[in-house]
Amino acid sequence: MSGEIIQIKKGSTRAHVRIKANSIIITASITNESVDELGLKVGDSVQAVIKSSDVMIVVP
Repeated sequence: MSGEIIQIKKGSTRAHVRIKANSIIITASITNESVDELGLKVGDSVQAVIKSSDVMIVVP
């Protein structure tokens, strides 16, 4: 899915990279090292590849 990085929040070891694809916001959790090695920055055009075997939803 093609999109644009709208936010990068680095933590102690992992970063949350928010990508806007059409009207959907996708948040990817990757290492800070990966953000640096890929040279990611807000405004970059990227491709999001979604790989998931389970999606869990909890209703309080």
